[in-house]
Amino acid sequence: MNLDLDALLYHYFGTTDLETLDEAAIELGVERLGTAFWTEHEPGRRFALWALLHALGEAPDPSTAFKDMRERAAAEAYARAAGRAEQP
Repeated sequence: MNLDLDALLYHYFGTTDLETLDEAAIELGVERLGTAFWTEHEPGRRFALWALLHALGEAPDPSTAFKDMRERAAAEAYARAAGRAEQP
């Protein structure tokens, strides 16, 4: 699996433009993405899937998603940075 954002979007949602999808198609893509996240074992890929879920507002809390302390800390730092980036 390529970890390029466009490739991830196309793989799980069938398009790189989520605005073209209806709610049911988005829910199905999020479900696929979530399943992939929970079944992925490679840390870098898991983090990329989690980050995409986070961008979609569907990521599990880092304390639930990551058992490894370093991965959890990275996810928490990413979430904080993403939150600051969203602020005007």
